[in-house]
Amino acid sequence: MSLWQRLIEGGKRLFDVNVVDDPVPNDLECAPDPNDVGFTAAVVGLGAKMAMADGRVTDDEIMVFSRVFRTAPKDANAVRRVFRLAQQTVSGYESYARKIGKKYQNRPCLLEGVLDGLFMIATADGVVTDDELTYLETVSRAFGFKESTFRRIKAGHMGPDRNDPYHVLGVAHDAEFDEIKRTYRKLMADNHPDRVVYHGAPREFESAAHDKAATITGAYARIKAERGLIAVN
Repeated sequence: MSLWQRLIEGGKRLFDVNVVDDPVPNDLECAPDPNDVGFTAAVVGLGAKMAMADGRVTDDEIMVFSRVFRTAPKDANAVRRVFRLAQQTVSGYESYARKIGKKYQNRPCLLEGVLDGLFMIATADGVVTDDELTYLETVSRAFGFKESTFRRIKAGHMGPDRNDPYHVLGVAHDAEFDEIKRTYRKLMADNHPDRVVYHGAPREFESAAHDKAATITGAYARIKAERGLIAVN
């Protein structure tokens, strides 16, 4: 009997049970306990709610879920039925995210894989709505990910955000702070308004240079705040 058939047979009760906080085997790196049906139920629930976050579930989204989470073709109808079931239950899937986030907190690659899968469902129809992004951020926080980690994952699926402070400085989200500091200082040295004018730029450029320097400084301050190096004002 396939896992999807087991999920169907469990019916609505399966989506109402708590995820059991059993210890995770030490030999698993990026995978859940193979017997953790609660984890699978949680992933199905998260996927279903992700698909319906914009108010409708498309065949493309269900197909992406089946591909991302490696369901067999013979289970296609079961996957659809699981999705329909998950949409009907009143259970809060955010609570599932918190529970599996807590249980598998020492398996961040597993949790990131789940979040990657949810992003793929969100982008299946070519448009990611504000409601979908809000849901993805909620799941990310429930998984215990920092804001910078969420932005890195988001950039991998949707491209960099122009307002992302790491994008502004041109550094990786996981860069060491010493590297970020060096990059910041070089950018400020190269783009300081006095330097720009000194090297022959018209005075009209000075205002733009001030704006750019402020943007660079603001990005650096945000990164420091996110990393707990300064208090958030």
